[in-house]
Amino acid sequence: MRALGPGSVSSFLKIILDVVFAALWIALAAVALGVLAAVLFSFNPDLFPDVLSNNAAMVARRGPLFAGMLAVFALSLAGVLTIVHSLRRIFVTLTGGDPFHPHNVQRLRLIGLMLAALEVGRYGVWGVSSLVPWVKDVKPDLSLTAWFSVLVVFVLAEVFREGARLRREAELTI
Repeated sequence: MRALGPGSVSSFLKIILDVVFAALWIALAAVALGVLAAVLFSFNPDLFPDVLSNNAAMVARRGPLFAGMLAVFALSLAGVLTIVHSLRRIFVTLTGGDPFHPHNVQRLRLIGLMLAALEVGRYGVWGVSSLVPWVKDVKPDLSLTAWFSVLVVFVLAEVFREGARLRREAELTI
């Protein structure tokens, strides 16, 4: 089976990325609705009388915190959505038989930056989670795999940059 062009592995992976992209948009919309519901509930707990128990005041006080946690989750979903969108664009060029398209370099760099931002965001969540009283035994660890992935993506971006440069030179050769 071919790796590039129509009917290849890259076109199959592009279809999978399209499905994941749509699912991520749906998840992001659901989380946004959850943030809105948490904020509304914190301002007016009587909006959801069936949910209320004897601890309605405690639940209402935690509403903004819950909304904040959902907002952080929405940001991480947006980061993953950006990565998948960039991958989709790369796979469009692969399916078209043009792997060393000049824009793929920027797309790979964006993927590397988003992977790094997601990892730094994970550290931020660990730092803030120690301030939340009901969260216990959070042990942050340094993920060497994540940072190795970031480095690999940046190296691949440079490989694609060099491939695009060589392709430009070959096009100028008579």
